Amino acid sequence: MLSRAAASLAALIAVLAVLLTGCGGSSGTGGSSHVNADNATVIDVRTPAEYAAGHLRGAIDIDLAGADFAAKIDALPRGGSYLLYCASGVRAGQAATIMRQDGFTDVTNLGGMQDAAKKTGLPVVTT
Repeated sequence: MLSRAAASLAALIAVLAVLLTGCGGSSGTGGSSHVNADNATVIDVRTPAEYAAGHLRGAIDIDLAGADFAAKIDALPRGGSYLLYCASGVRAGQAATIMRQDGFTDVTNLGGMQDAAKKTGLPVVTT
């Protein structure tokens, strides 16, 4: 059994890992550094209703909770570069994990939509 100090240290390390790797513990840019979206596919993993209310210009909507999520992801080239976002970064982190397990190597969780807009410089638009 871990001592109280060891347990506290383990919890601190886990929190730092999440903060340093982006939302949800997935890899990402962390912080507010700029990400070049020119050669990447930007994916909004929110629901179609959330997407319609506002999304990054040029982003495609692949709803993480949609029945066709796996099929849509499977249709993407494994060698592409993908930038994912959602409302808070949690769903984007989950989607990034799924994509990596499926053989994608260049997947970045940009966090929530506002963070993604700041990191990429892409404006938020509505449909």
